[in-house]
Amino acid sequence: MSRLLRIKPLSMLTQEAGEQGEHTLKRSLGALNLVTLGIGAVIGAGIFTLTGQAAALHAGPAVALSFVLAGLTCAFAGLCYAEFASIIPIAGSAYTYGYATLGELVAWIIGWDLTLEYAFGASTVASGWAGYFTSLMQQIGVTIPPALTTTTGNVLVQYNGIWIDRMSLPPGITDVGLPHVTGLFNLVAVLIVLVVTTILVIGIKESANFNSAIVIVKLGIVGVFIVVGGLFLFHHPQVAHANWHPFIPPPDGHGNFGWGGIPVAAASIFFAYIGFDAVSTAAQEAKNPKRDMPIGILGSLVICTILYILVSLVLTGLVSYKTLNVSAPVALAMDATGVGWGSLLVKIGAVFGLATVMLVMLLGQTRVFYSMSRDGLLPKAFSAIHPKFRTPWITTIIFGAFAAIMPAFLPIDKLSQLVNIGTLLAFTIVSAGVWILRVRHPNMERPFKTPLVPLVPFLGIASALYLMSRLSAITWIVMIIWLIIGLGIYFTYSIKHSKVQALPAASQGD
Repeated sequence: MSRLLRIKPLSMLTQEAGEQGEHTLKRSLGALNLVTLGIGAVIGAGIFTLTGQAAALHAGPAVALSFVLAGLTCAFAGLCYAEFASIIPIAGSAYTYGYATLGELVAWIIGWDLTLEYAFGASTVASGWAGYFTSLMQQIGVTIPPALTTTTGNVLVQYNGIWIDRMSLPPGITDVGLPHVTGLFNLVAVLIVLVVTTILVIGIKESANFNSAIVIVKLGIVGVFIVVGGLFLFHHPQVAHANWHPFIPPPDGHGNFGWGGIPVAAASIFFAYIGFDAVSTAAQEAKNPKRDMPIGILGSLVICTILYILVSLVLTGLVSYKTLNVSAPVALAMDATGVGWGSLLVKIGAVFGLATVMLVMLLGQTRVFYSMSRDGLLPKAFSAIHPKFRTPWITTIIFGAFAAIMPAFLPIDKLSQLVNIGTLLAFTIVSAGVWILRVRHPNMERPFKTPLVPLVPFLGIASALYLMSRLSAITWIVMIIWLIIGLGIYFTYSIKHSKVQALPAASQGD
């Protein structure tokens, strides 16, 4: 058992952090790049889709309080991430932090779990991006062959001259007599993932600049929604009063609405916060990680939480929460203001926004596997660095292809919850790791220190576990199956090739 809990010595981590040359990742990211990297992932599916669904199904207007709860959970974990990232500026995020504090088996579990989080998350977002892009193209008069815009076997119908999912027809409208098309595969989703993969292969600096440019556009569009919607509510307070009353709808008897619906909604929207922890996967590419990583992690978290709360309040003020379980709730709310160009603007924002979410998710995934491969837990191909671009190009291409295939053929409706449980598990391990490292190495230099230890780590663990308990049973079942597969790989390959396992036992205490 002691072999399974061997930690990766901090001296080895420090040595890796200082390595340079063509076989290492290129340090080219500043604090602003890291903040926009986090915003690029956080401001996407959460604002444009999940906010409306969480309000309609779980919390009503009180979804704003759900974002406060989710933001607090992230804040506790974010403070712990910031301390780790300043001490151990290595790619790999929670995987690396777990390896340094809780041992190899725990590190493997969290690394494998992050695969579920990032790769499946990118596939889910690609499917959503394809829907927004197709709708935007139709709105400006460009029609893509409908059979190539949806998953295999899914039925589209032509309604008012526009191809939409049969399940999206307005209430009372049937598909009888409407033109039908059965999907072959989602080519649009495949192409966007391949474009993002190409950008990531070319280079992290180029990827970060692309992301930063899109984030500026995306934040501008979100800002327009908040200002236009807010001014409308200011001039029509009776609309807000009608839609916000009651602010906390009465319980429905199934665990939704009421005070109990707030944490349920918080668990369902946690997908929205995946971005800030993805910042830590780029630690080995930061110019000054000891200073810039805490800024990137905590800065993106604070900005995005404020935006989510404002958007959720405006959204549920403009229209009844009962009507928001649609694919484009923000566009629906913008239409209520009477601003004709609003829907088009929101779709443009969603297209840009979801593209950056995919970029950061695939970036995070490849950096985790890069670190696991460098540690010997995965084959060397996963840590191969391109001699010109200085990126883990083989890993990027493999996972780009994997992320492209899934939304092409498979309808994915539960994966956001699978991503949520992966994120929350990572938060639990990172919070515990900071506490353990403080006990084992109390005098270590810490450029950024988590305040109120062990209180903050304990609150991070408790809040994450609580939200995990609010997720559906099928989420836990899939997670357990995924971990069983991962453990099979660990015991048949990883433990035999692990560099840490090959170290003398005496070196484990440094």
